[in-house]
Amino acid sequence: MKKAEYNKKWCKDNKEYYRLRGIENRKKPEYVKKQMIYKWKQRGVISEDFESLYDLYINTDDCVNCGIQLNQDTSTKKQLHHNHTTGLFEGVVCRVCNVLEGQARRGLNGQFKPSK
Repeated sequence: MKKAEYNKKWCKDNKEYYRLRGIENRKKPEYVKKQMIYKWKQRGVISEDFESLYDLYINTDDCVNCGIQLNQDTSTKKQLHHNHTTGLFEGVVCRVCNVLEGQARRGLNGQFKPSK
């Protein structure tokens, strides 16, 4: 059996090994941080220091708009609010405030309004 065939068979027979390995990596704080920063960049957030932005995000407990305590519930889940035109960070808010701010900027007709 050629090495490539052996490796293919080994991977197929050991899917559980790779699944568990992936789960263990996702539990590491450094991996979580890296993934979160990657997602922010993909969504257009611009920052000179993503490390300090991440620290601010993690250490924020209350919404900067309404003051509600942030947790993992659907409506009070922590969100990184940014301006979609400039990409600049505007604050850590709850999901409700983030959605309302986006609707206010777009206006009733769906057109985007520039931020204040």
